[in-house]
Amino acid sequence: MATSNDIKNGLCIKFNHDIYSITDFQHVKPGKGPAFVRGKMKSLTTGKVIDNTWPAGHKIDTVRVERHKFQYLYKDEIGMNFMNSETFEQVAVNPDIIDNWDLLKDGQEVEILFNTEDDSVLTCELPMHLILEVTQADPAVKGNTSTNAVKEVTLETGAKINAPLFINEGDKLKIDARARAYMERAK
Repeated sequence: MATSNDIKNGLCIKFNHDIYSITDFQHVKPGKGPAFVRGKMKSLTTGKVIDNTWPAGHKIDTVRVERHKFQYLYKDEIGMNFMNSETFEQVAVNPDIIDNWDLLKDGQEVEILFNTEDDSVLTCELPMHLILEVTQADPAVKGNTSTNAVKEVTLETGAKINAPLFINEGDKLKIDARARAYMERAK
């Protein structure tokens, strides 16, 4: 059992019969009144983000999780299939618990969080940045380049994102996987 003073980013806790991961927190000591902890947490089962405030020293129920590196293999009717790079154990994960799963390409390394109490998969985290090739991009229209105009491009995984007008088919792009946004051309 931990207290609200132990809250940090990435901590997994049981809250309202669900498992949440702390995404943002702030310890607050106002001039008047007792200290408290304000935080945002994301449900690992539904993906819903909620705000909560705990008084200083409030008991919280933590969940022990393990992170393992897995390699993406393929998608079928069961779900997304991954293989542990060390033990070669395979696991199928429901795509609903993976943010931006359509950015995954074969052989991509990810981190999967397991609940150690029942060995269930809590979430699958993509790397911060991905390098993907553009397979379809409409040509830029002359005259549209005076502003920060964007166009929709299709990546090698089939995912569609917005990119600047100068991006063409065959370009490799660096993508922010969390925000699902174009960052720059890959070198």
